[in-house]
Amino acid sequence: MKPLVELSLPDADWLHSSSLKRVISALTDGDTRPRLVGGAVRDSLLGLPVTDIDLATPIHPHDVILRLEQSGIKAIPTGIDHGTITAVADGKTYEITTLRRDVSTDGRRATVAFSGDWREDAARRDFTFNALYADPVSREIFDYFGGIADLANGHLRFIGDAKQRIAEDHLRILRYFRFLARFGGNDADSAALTACTHAANNLMALSRERIASELMKIVSAARPLFAVSLMIQGKIFDAFLPELSPHAHTNLACLLMRENTLNLIATPTARLLCLLPADAVTADKVAMRLKLSNRMRGQISARLTAALPIIPANMRALAYYNDTQTAQDLALLYAGDLDAAECIAQLTGWQVPSFAFKGGQLIARGLKAGPLVARTLQSIEKKWAEGGFPQGRDLDTLVDQEVALALLSAKNA
Repeated sequence: MKPLVELSLPDADWLHSSSLKRVISALTDGDTRPRLVGGAVRDSLLGLPVTDIDLATPIHPHDVILRLEQSGIKAIPTGIDHGTITAVADGKTYEITTLRRDVSTDGRRATVAFSGDWREDAARRDFTFNALYADPVSREIFDYFGGIADLANGHLRFIGDAKQRIAEDHLRILRYFRFLARFGGNDADSAALTACTHAANNLMALSRERIASELMKIVSAARPLFAVSLMIQGKIFDAFLPELSPHAHTNLACLLMRENTLNLIATPTARLLCLLPADAVTADKVAMRLKLSNRMRGQISARLTAALPIIPANMRALAYYNDTQTAQDLALLYAGDLDAAECIAQLTGWQVPSFAFKGGQLIARGLKAGPLVARTLQSIEKKWAEGGFPQGRDLDTLVDQEVALALLSAKNA
């Protein structure tokens, strides 16, 4: 990240996109324009890529829809009760939210009233550097709660009273650690940490999907170790991951060290496994409870039930049985510091080959069609993969040996 020195939004190509200009024009009322808010402002100040662009406006949501449609822009009422409209212009999406204030909250959802007060809207947001607004034309930044200074110092701070912010939305506990892992330094705000620790049991009231989403963002961050360490100390995991491995911190630290040494990044699945017991049944129960996707459940199982020891000689076979990314994760997780580099070297620049041998070729060599052909083909493929993927004469020799064994077996049956 570059040093934070701007007091105005840095110029960037995305600010000049025709689709954004169309949206801004549709929602401009006299001298009042919508403002960029949240991640787009924060990430621009840090010199990070901007992907999601959110806008805030004092215009009522129903009028937002009307203005967008009059300008030929598709308007989707994705969260109209909370003032959020998604605009689709030239194939690009923009989330537009009317300024608002909370009327009541229960930790899971809020009832809001629409407002024309920018500071009031900022006051209901979570962290100071997420409540930065910017005029999309003049690029002037509006900072109501010291977010620029906090961002410059890597200081993650709730707006106002941390306990109140968390009481409004319990998910902010996990969001705190997610943003700490992404943007924070190695010093946690004591008031924020105390509030998160005291309210951690309230996470039990949230949906498993919301918890899993935040958890995966935490472990996927560039520097998750400090945040995870604080979560362990504060017993944050107890509410949703009682199976947390007693070696979670050490496991994650070792994985991150290997990533850094080998200049690689493990998958989010691998990082999640650092927190779980090395038991496939228990890990799958956790995955089911958190409602992780079937794809991720499969990835977890593949990494906990490897068919071969994690040593350099087996890496290509493991990549063949699974995929290269799974094999790389296995090396980073389980190979040990001395073997990890050599394991990775076995995969670098190597393409997984295809097994092209067919059952008909075994029949042509004398085997009778049926189960024996299938069993022999499986045996050939296994020895081919675990023997270094021989080709040409070496493959023919392997096939001849397996066919001879199969014929002998059939004769003696």
